[in-house]
Amino acid sequence: MIQPYPLKFQPDFKERVWGGRALEQFGFAIPDGAIGEAWTIADHANGRSTVANGELAGKGLDEIRAELGSAWFGTKGASAKNGRFPLLVKLLDCQDDLSVQVHPNDHYERLAEGELGKTEMWYILDAAPGATIIYGLKKDVDRDAFAKAIAEDRIMDVLETVPVKTGDAFYIPAGTVHALRAGVLVAEIQQNSDTTYRVYDYNRPGLDGKPRELHIEDSLNVTAYGDSGASRMETTLSGSHSWLKLAASPYFVTEKGQVDGRWELSATPDSFVIHIICDGSGFIAWEGGSLEVKRGDSLLVPAALGSYALEGKMTVLRSQLP
Repeated sequence: MIQPYPLKFQPDFKERVWGGRALEQFGFAIPDGAIGEAWTIADHANGRSTVANGELAGKGLDEIRAELGSAWFGTKGASAKNGRFPLLVKLLDCQDDLSVQVHPNDHYERLAEGELGKTEMWYILDAAPGATIIYGLKKDVDRDAFAKAIAEDRIMDVLETVPVKTGDAFYIPAGTVHALRAGVLVAEIQQNSDTTYRVYDYNRPGLDGKPRELHIEDSLNVTAYGDSGASRMETTLSGSHSWLKLAASPYFVTEKGQVDGRWELSATPDSFVIHIICDGSGFIAWEGGSLEVKRGDSLLVPAALGSYALEGKMTVLRSQLP
């Protein structure tokens, strides 16, 4: 029987019209092209990450989930809808503006079979001076007003644009109209879904030279008019070795903490733990060994691991199931 240990993955990289080469700064050997996304912990039909360390090296997250199940991932560690790993973790390099988009919830009738809705959160790892994102509709914009603005090609008139800086966090429930924009490097924690409805894409060509498909009717259907439940916060920490809650959803809870020395932690039988190293470096240590970690790494701590420790000087995100 394989003894549980923290898993580090080889990401699945995605070329995007808005991507670049900034993910190389994390030590990734990224493929040629404009690479916009690294799917660092992924178990989806459209992309999977493979284990890069230990006895399970070379196996996909989907294989490990099928073989080891709740013993490693917890009693809550698989989607009730499709049996897959319930979350998807990405790093995003935004060298240009992303499309204005919105995601459905789990109950939208036009979802593909077995696909989940997409509630997500962003943590800004780096932001250029003056960087902004699109974050919701302006107050009192209803479906009719939104549809009219789209039809008249003045969608930007009804969208909220907000400034961002390194360390900001954004919670984006399904139904929130949003778009990352040029000049940000982002860690994203989301439901395990690849369903995006594009509302507007700046009339630009895609990687194939043709305009990318828009999904106007679906976008209008799934948008949460009024209060979508979205929230944003600055995440300055008051000290080390305590957690600041950034997002609490029905699908994940994400917190931020500062490691300074050795921080004793533990996993519980009901959920795996995901750690993203935002800056700094150090080690994750457990009874059977230790693993060096650095900025940009994503780690999956099995539910069955029990006690472990983070050591060094680094800022980390922790995500687990509620």
